[in-house]
Amino acid sequence: MDGLMIVLALALGSADATATDSANSGAAAGDEGPGRIIVTGSRGRYGAEATGTATKTATRVRDVPQALTTISAAQIEDQQLRSMSQLLTFVPGASAGTGEGNRDQVVLRGNSSTADFFVDGVRDDVQYFRDFYNVARVEVLKGPNAMVFGRGGGGGIVNRVLKRPTFADSRGVSASADGFGDLRGTVDVDAALAGGAGVRLNAIIEDGGSFRHDVRLRRWGVNPTAAWQSGGTRIDLSVEHFHDRRTADRGVPANGDEPLNGYDRTFFGNPDVSYARANVDIATLRVEQEVAPGLTLRNHTLLGRYRKFYQNLYPTGYDADADTVTLGAYNNRNDRDNLFNQTDLVWKNGLLGIDQTLLLGFEVGRQKSRNRHLTGAIAGGNTTPITDATVDRNVDWVSTPSDANNRTRATVAAIYAQDQLRLSRQVDIVAGLRFDSFNLTVDDLRSSGGQFRRRDSFVSPRIGVILKPVDQLSLYANYSRSYLPQSGDQFSGLTPVTDSLKPERFDNYEIGAKWEPRPGLLATAAIYRLDRTNTQARDANDQVVLTGAQRSRGLELGLERSVTSRWQVSAGYAWQKADVVQSTASAPAGRRVPLVPRHSASLWSRYDVNRQLGVGVGLLARSRSYATISNAVRLPGYARVDGALFYRLPGGPDTQVNVENLLGAHYFSSANSDNNIAPGAPRTVKATLAFGF
Repeated sequence: MDGLMIVLALALGSADATATDSANSGAAAGDEGPGRIIVTGSRGRYGAEATGTATKTATRVRDVPQALTTISAAQIEDQQLRSMSQLLTFVPGASAGTGEGNRDQVVLRGNSSTADFFVDGVRDDVQYFRDFYNVARVEVLKGPNAMVFGRGGGGGIVNRVLKRPTFADSRGVSASADGFGDLRGTVDVDAALAGGAGVRLNAIIEDGGSFRHDVRLRRWGVNPTAAWQSGGTRIDLSVEHFHDRRTADRGVPANGDEPLNGYDRTFFGNPDVSYARANVDIATLRVEQEVAPGLTLRNHTLLGRYRKFYQNLYPTGYDADADTVTLGAYNNRNDRDNLFNQTDLVWKNGLLGIDQTLLLGFEVGRQKSRNRHLTGAIAGGNTTPITDATVDRNVDWVSTPSDANNRTRATVAAIYAQDQLRLSRQVDIVAGLRFDSFNLTVDDLRSSGGQFRRRDSFVSPRIGVILKPVDQLSLYANYSRSYLPQSGDQFSGLTPVTDSLKPERFDNYEIGAKWEPRPGLLATAAIYRLDRTNTQARDANDQVVLTGAQRSRGLELGLERSVTSRWQVSAGYAWQKADVVQSTASAPAGRRVPLVPRHSASLWSRYDVNRQLGVGVGLLARSRSYATISNAVRLPGYARVDGALFYRLPGGPDTQVNVENLLGAHYFSSANSDNNIAPGAPRTVKATLAFGF
């Protein structure tokens, strides 16, 4: 509680204003961003009309030939979304993995990743839990788009668009609590200075409990940003420090082919030795210069220092006959230093009588990592009665021959070009090509180790055609490709065998429509087929070969933004079928891809009855899915109802009460393995008080 009072004091010491945030705050390079998103004090809007995430240029969402879902800061606050996993459940075609209780993990169109996260269009691929305290919006782009983002992103990417100074005075502070002891406070101070300068400070502190016994969370972050603008020049300098420490909770084991019931609140293992800690320091410098009318030069540099450690004593199985739980233990150190620089030249012109936006750019980057894995030897043995699942056992951490101990060095150099052609009022073409050179060196520090190197060159095309029979309707067809080196998301897969293998390949074929039935409301539809090839498999001689393949097919429907000035909505439905179509090293052909429900639907809607009173309602529904590629354990389907009440007190403070899982549904939200399954939270009440000064 003392931390919350500190946060409140920081904001109350500032001068009076109304807390607002422009939609252009921190979009991917080139997002000039329309409109304004108001985060406290007065109502903000859902979605976004334009974005730079998908094309690196300011483009109307309706003119992006690919499925894209935007969750704005206003929606995040209205729903009190506090984790990436919560947010992703309201994105059509997306699921969240539990990430072993220590990191964000996303499943997009049947492809799981811990690395396909970006911040303002720059890679943010370290394994940790992200927060939304300094976010203007989160954009989820579905399908490969290596032309913009480079390697990975086979199923899509998640981009956090951060807040930036708006050169206007505003201040906001909020405090919230829930029924399980979570306390959270945030500050957003935006100030205009003389001489075309502005500063902004975002901060958060949280100390939380959980419906899960013995599970705790402590995190805090501070993100000051300074900006200067004069004529056609803008410079932004941002520094963030973020700390997150929490109990590493791996959930419950399975009982046969389903999750173990009756132990939703029980911690399996030793919570005293199970924790995940991340310290993140990120500095960014962005410079944008209008060289001439229609010609803009941009440079974006990110320097990141990530220090991550986690260890856990967790369940690995349940024996129903003996009524005992088997336990395992290990810890892991993952430290990384990132340096990326992107330079873009954007030229809006009318050559040969054709309106077009030409993008030319290059990216260079370096990533250095230190990884160390230790296995836990559990004092007193590795089994315990189910009645004593939360144990108090010491663990000795030792190095075994199979435990990773390495340093990695990765460098990337890329050039890309894209042209957005407006052939007529009815026809647009978006075409681009990117070339990447990716080099990875792994120093294996084990006694049996050595040094492994791999260089991959990728050529990643993207082409989309957009037809506009009427101004409010866009019909599109799109093809895009992406690659993932055999070293994997986190560089851990490079061995003397895999260092000679070609990267995995992702090809996405998509058709869709985007329609604005009324100003401010956007309805979307997409049908896609995504083929993943060059996946590892074993031949008759037990040699690794690249003959495995996976195919995802689906339909995605979305509705977002404003029905009326008082009524805002974010809704979606997805039908998905993701299967192994040619046997891989992990599964034979015919297996279903895990954490991909055949049907999923979501709805969140807010209606303001008048200037003082508003109500919100949410719905989540998912059909059953599998916990892992083994298809041995099924997660049952479920439906959940949420609700909210908003009220502005006399004098201006905004209050809201959110009730998650209003009807008390019992469900399991996700999994990391067949014996690490996350129970869904029971009915949870959250209360929030927000001030704008």
